[in-house]
Amino acid sequence: MAVQCSSSSVIFASHSPAKTFSSSPNKTLFLGFSISSKPSIVVAKTHRATQICCQEKTALVPLEQRWMFEDSEINGPDIWNETWYPKGADHVNTDKPWYIVDATDKILGRLASTIAIHIRGKNLATYTPSVDMGAFVIVVNAEKVAVSGKKRNQKLYRRHSGRPGGMTVETFDQLQQRIPERILEHAVRGMLPKGRLGRQLFNHLKVYEGPDHPHDAQKPIELPIRDKRIQKQR
Repeated sequence: MAVQCSSSSVIFASHSPAKTFSSSPNKTLFLGFSISSKPSIVVAKTHRATQICCQEKTALVPLEQRWMFEDSEINGPDIWNETWYPKGADHVNTDKPWYIVDATDKILGRLASTIAIHIRGKNLATYTPSVDMGAFVIVVNAEKVAVSGKKRNQKLYRRHSGRPGGMTVETFDQLQQRIPERILEHAVRGMLPKGRLGRQLFNHLKVYEGPDHPHDAQKPIELPIRDKRIQKQR
């Protein structure tokens, strides 16, 4: 009956005399390295228990090839870890795509969530939560963004000057007339991570009043929108 079990050994109760033997593994070649196709098994018998140990053999660099590796790489490359993680060359800003979207008569929340997905990079197969993998998004006609229901008069935006009694409250309609770009920026920023990565991602959003923008050199393409309810029905 087993009395102890771990990842490296299994101990069975026994009263046999002490005896130790091992089985030698078969060795194969992989990328020029000698590795074990099977782990070696060592069985140790004592008067109290029988312990079976599985000893993994690491890949060793042949002696004549060690000049090609650093001291920390003598045991060979990590051939078992296949987890992909983006390198610096995989998220260079100059290689990222640029999208453009017209905010005319589009629902604020649905438009902001679509923009945040592309800025975050969640639409990509290479999405990594801790890395800036997203694209740049340009929004034009920000003053024509729409809201549903009575939010035009009931939705409030607050800011504080830092002094006593310095709270300023504005409705959606008032802020849209004063600074229309801030409405969409506020909505998208709330959907991005909080911290250094979120501040970096927020720089990918470019919001402009009117149909003109200064990013023609980036050759932006139309932002793909899958939400069919994003356009306000008149």
